[in-house]
Amino acid sequence: MSFKIAIIGAGSVGFTKKLFTDILCVPEFRDIEFALTDISEHNLGMIKAILDRIVEANNLPTKVTATTDRRKALEGARYIISCVRVGGLEAYADDIRIPLKYGIDQCVGDTICAGGILYGQRNIPVILDFCKDIRAVADTNAKFLNYANPMAMNTWAAIEYGKVDTVGLCHGVQHGAEQIAEVLGAKSPRELDYVCSGINHQTWFIELRLNGRPIGKDELVAAFEAHPVYSKQEKLRIDVLKRFGVYSTESNGHLSEYLPWYRKRPDEITRWIDMSDWIHGETGGYLRYSTETRNWFETEYPQFLEAASRPIDPAKRSNEHASHILEALETNRVYRGHFNVRNNGVIANLPQDAIVESPGFVDRFGINMAAGITLPEACAATCISSINVQRMSVHAAIAGDIDLLKLAVLHDPLVGAVSTPEEVWQMVDEMVVAQAAWLPQYADAVPAAKERLSKSRVKTREWAGAARRSVRSIEELRAEKAALKQAG
Repeated sequence: MSFKIAIIGAGSVGFTKKLFTDILCVPEFRDIEFALTDISEHNLGMIKAILDRIVEANNLPTKVTATTDRRKALEGARYIISCVRVGGLEAYADDIRIPLKYGIDQCVGDTICAGGILYGQRNIPVILDFCKDIRAVADTNAKFLNYANPMAMNTWAAIEYGKVDTVGLCHGVQHGAEQIAEVLGAKSPRELDYVCSGINHQTWFIELRLNGRPIGKDELVAAFEAHPVYSKQEKLRIDVLKRFGVYSTESNGHLSEYLPWYRKRPDEITRWIDMSDWIHGETGGYLRYSTETRNWFETEYPQFLEAASRPIDPAKRSNEHASHILEALETNRVYRGHFNVRNNGVIANLPQDAIVESPGFVDRFGINMAAGITLPEACAATCISSINVQRMSVHAAIAGDIDLLKLAVLHDPLVGAVSTPEEVWQMVDEMVVAQAAWLPQYADAVPAAKERLSKSRVKTREWAGAARRSVRSIEELRAEKAALKQAG
């Protein structure tokens, strides 16, 4: 087989390498072309050198190109994969820092909540530019695979406004299933069968079977509470399981910021999170992790390049959906996964225009979703709260409507639990002004926002958050890595 895959945001070096090696685990894909594109020539150069080394070490005919000219990369592409972070770490830091001034303590801030909504405002104009180029120069039947957050908003915009065949992809379902299999004592995650459905980052394991035996709420709660690690790291998640009756796909830290109950007061935050790793609820945890990862990669790049000389091992192919979807579409080997698509009857008790994440099967005819699923009422209610925020956020981003943007933020569950309307109005003004370079649709609104900020009487505070850690130096990371290696 010979076709072209374009990866936008290929400077996300580690993730691009994973996608690349996963796809090349499919024997029929040896002769394909990867076209890498990014706004950073520096990052492009690093990832191309790594991928070239992999091709050479495995004696493959695979072609790898790299260019900052996105349109050129998309020419003739059958598949386009996006893993962009618009605004980079600079804008992301404001997504965490500014809401903290108004008492909103986020762990990740990339899906909803104040940070995720502004992230969507930065992404959506760029997503629509991608779609315009895809329609113009890519393969007639090109498929857009979006990995970038905020997943639902980006996918919603690409489908409804970009008019491109789009599917959103995430790995939360796989990770949640691995946890459940582990606590139930399975020898392999493959022993667990499940139906998981909802919206991205709020997907629910509504049916579980271990080797064909149904698993109920009480057994699952007991298994998690007995686990020596998860009982400490996933306290909030287990509490939601007890109250809702089903387990959520999302990590303790992620889930905590989509709900109005657990991060509303500093003393409550420290009660429900765990500081053993950022993902369990640390204030600004993913920002710290992303910063450390980038610094580490820049410093240790020669080691990453050397590691690229190892043979590709198909046994280590990851469970990221992209390679399996492409394999099913091209070879007709059927793949079952969980995909983000427009609802249209997939989940009966969620809005039909929403982007839902639910089971589907892929073959040569495309992605075929299982339809008619009904969520437990509490799960549906929680999802609907987020969907309403997502819908307003997408429409605000398309129109450049700062008033609608403020209403979207106001209706966010955690923001509404913490902040007054007056505080939300000022916070949004402050975020739009700070991120104006990445918000072209709000250019006309920025002068008035600045004027309002100059006259505002809303009090704020400089606050690191309830559970903040400093970014570790390269020396600290090396020492920690050495200690873990010695202990293991």
